[in-house]
Amino acid sequence: MNKEFDEIYRLYSADLYRFILNLCRNEAAAMDIMQDTMLRAIEHFDRFKGECSVKTYLFTIARNLYLDTLKKAENKNISSDETEQEFSDGISFVDKLTDKESALTIHRLLHRLDEPYKEIFSLRVFAELSFREIGDIFGNSENWARTAFFRAKKKLITLMAEEEER
Repeated sequence: MNKEFDEIYRLYSADLYRFILNLCRNEAAAMDIMQDTMLRAIEHFDRFKGECSVKTYLFTIARNLYLDTLKKAENKNISSDETEQEFSDGISFVDKLTDKESALTIHRLLHRLDEPYKEIFSLRVFAELSFREIGDIFGNSENWARTAFFRAKKKLITLMAEEEER
């Protein structure tokens, strides 16, 4: 069993970390949540029914742990903004926007989107999940995920256009 989890960690930890880092924009918090995600997956693997991919299963756990972290911070009256750091890794999001400057702009603007658009866009672009996997994470259909992604993309394009006009 340990060998299987070592393989799961090897296959998914980098994508999982990038996804979480994009959500919380804090390297230490992202690493903590990733480790907690892997621990929870190991502890509760008997609950995994195979109705989705292992990657989707891990991303769902990570998303829930991140949301729990936000709830705990709100209960303690700690602003999540106080712990956030600038985040950029130069990943291009749209074929037309491959240069580092555009990627930085997209990262900055992405965090101005409302949920679930920010998270759906991140799952699709950073984690490279399919629309079906994204729908599974949110308990919705593949078409719902596809529509929400394109709405998020449209909002980002609008924000970029507004910024260019300034």
